Amino acid sequence: MDQLEMLNRMLFLKINATQDTAAWAIGGAKVIADDLVYAIPALLSIYWLWGCKAKRSLGLQACFTALLGLGINQLVGLAWQHPRPFMIGLGHTWIPHVADSSFPSDHMTVFMCIGISLLFGDEVMGGVFMLATGFAVAWSRIFLGVHMPLDMLGSISVACHSYALMSVIWWRIGNTVTTFIEMLYRIIMALPIARGVIRN
Repeated sequence: MDQLEMLNRMLFLKINATQDTAAWAIGGAKVIADDLVYAIPALLSIYWLWGCKAKRSLGLQACFTALLGLGINQLVGLAWQHPRPFMIGLGHTWIPHVADSSFPSDHMTVFMCIGISLLFGDEVMGGVFMLATGFAVAWSRIFLGVHMPLDMLGSISVACHSYALMSVIWWRIGNTVTTFIEMLYRIIMALPIARGVIRN
């Protein structure tokens, strides 16, 4: 075992909940780990349904950046399988999870991709909120025993690379993609748009 992996495991054991951890702390972490992900579609829906075209385009860019990040994660997982803590009998596991590669974390990747996209798209409050929420989710998933600390650092790297690549792509096709999806949206949501419930 190399020194980096030893450090990874040592940090995991310092964060991971034990049998002596209070039930309320574990319960709270479960809510953070499983439920805060719904903040992403909620925020992006607000941008789309009530935002201007620029905000809609930024929201779409963030979504495509996250999808790219998840695709990169799949390739990394295929190239290098890293076991989750419970797969090697390390620490305690408090939520069920499939026994697949832990590196990088999909949850953290999505939050980071969305947060970075919003932050650099001048939606500072939304970006900071997503990044802060992502770090809370990352901590909770280590605390509950399904991820290692370096899984989260790997996700940050993937998110940064995904954003850089998608920014170049979006500069070329973003307006066309946004216009096309807006057209479909106006057809599907014609009634609430006509009633003024949501933005045209």
